Amino acid sequence: YPSSLEPWSQYLNGQQGLAPVPYYDPLAFMVEETHKRGMEFHAWLNPYRAVFNVKKSSVSPSHVTRLHPEWFVVYGDTKYFNPGLPEVRQHTVRVVKDIVSRYDVDAIHMDDYFYPYRIAGKEFPDQATYEQWGKGMSKDQWRRSNCDSIIVDLHRALRSTNARVKFGISPFGVWRNKSQDPMGSDTKAGQTNYDDLYADILLWLEKGWIDYVTPQLYWERGHKLADYDVLLKWWNQHGYGKHLYIGQGIYRAGSNDAWKNPNELPEQIRALRSFPTTQGSIYFSSKTFEKNPNGWNDSLRQNLYRYPALVPPMPWLNNDAPEQPIVTKQGDGTYQFVYKGNLAVRGFALFVVEAGKPIKFVNGQLVKTYPTGKQAQADLKNWVLENGQKWAVATWDVNNNLSALLEIK
Repeated sequence: YPSSLEPWSQYLNGQQGLAPVPYYDPLAFMVEETHKRGMEFHAWLNPYRAVFNVKKSSVSPSHVTRLHPEWFVVYGDTKYFNPGLPEVRQHTVRVVKDIVSRYDVDAIHMDDYFYPYRIAGKEFPDQATYEQWGKGMSKDQWRRSNCDSIIVDLHRALRSTNARVKFGISPFGVWRNKSQDPMGSDTKAGQTNYDDLYADILLWLEKGWIDYVTPQLYWERGHKLADYDVLLKWWNQHGYGKHLYIGQGIYRAGSNDAWKNPNELPEQIRALRSFPTTQGSIYFSSKTFEKNPNGWNDSLRQNLYRYPALVPPMPWLNNDAPEQPIVTKQGDGTYQFVYKGNLAVRGFALFVVEAGKPIKFVNGQLVKTYPTGKQAQADLKNWVLENGQKWAVATWDVNNNLSALLEIK
C-alpha cells in the first residue's frame, strides 16, 4: 500500500520501493473485495522483523533500516527492530495509526514473532540497550516489559484513532509449560511465548489490551510434546472473556501419519466446537486449500461448513444493535430488504426458524448473507422449507451486531 513510512513491497514487481505497474493500491483492493463478500479484513503484521534475510534481500534506500540503522540488530540472518528502544515502539505505532486512519480495516493482527525464536548458542544482541533502559529489571523482565509496552501503546492508539478496529495476536501455541509454571499447560515445548519470545499473552488478555487470541495449535491430537486437545482445553481456560480463534495448521497436511488422516482436521473442529468459549478457527495457510488436501475442501463444504457463519461481535467494543430491516414483498418469492437507520451496516442475514418455535436466534439457522449495504434483493422462490419452517431476516452491521429477527411473510 502507498505509505510515507514504508516502501512498496518487493513482491509486487520484484524490487522493493517501486510502485506497481499499472498502478493500483492492493490494500484498498483487498479491503473492498473482502467486504463485498461479507468478510472482515484483518491487516496481518510482523511487529519486529525488518529484513528477512540480510544476505539475500535487496533493501530500498527509503526503507527504515536505511534511514535509522541504529534501531536494528542482526540475529541469525534476519535484521530485527530492537524492541528495547522507545523510538522503535513509536515508529510501529505510527505505521499502525496510518493504516487504520486511511483504510477500512476491521482488525490489526500481530503474528507470533516478538523477540525471535532462540538460535542455539546465540544471544540476541541487545545488551547495550538493556544497560541503558533496563532500570533494575532482570533482562528477561525487561524484554517482557518491552513487549508489554508495544501492546499497550498499540491498544491505546487503536482506541483513539479508530475505536471499532480490533486488535488480535496469533501467538505460538504454548504460553508456558507446566514444568515452568503451575499455570502452564501439560506440554513439553522446547520454546514458549513467555520464556523465549518474551510475550506474556495471558497478561495482555487479562488487561484487555487485545481483543482476540489465535494460538497456533499446529500439532495433531495426541502429539507427545504438545497435544492439540490438551492445548485446546488450556487456552479455553485462559481466555479472560476475549475471543479465542484456534489457529489450525492445515499446512501440515500429509507431513506425518496423523496429518494424512482425513479425519484429523474435522475432529479438531468438532473438538473446538465443544467449547462455548471458542469462537472459531483461523487457518494457516489459505494456499493449502488450493490443493484440497485429504479432500478437506469437499468434506468441510458439505458437512462442518455447510452453512455460512458471521464473525462474532465484540460487545466490549460496540454493542449498538441496528434496527430491523423493512421487508417488502415484490413478487413470487422475491423480497426487498431495506435498512433506514443511521448505523453503518454490512447488509442482512437470512435465517430459517424451526417449525412451531418463536422467531429467535436460538431457534434459527443462518443460511445466507447479503453483504450489499443498506438494501438487498432476496429471491427465495427456489428454496424449499420443510413443513412449518419460517423465514426471518436481521440487519447486520459492520461490528457484527444483529438486529432482532423479523419474520418474512
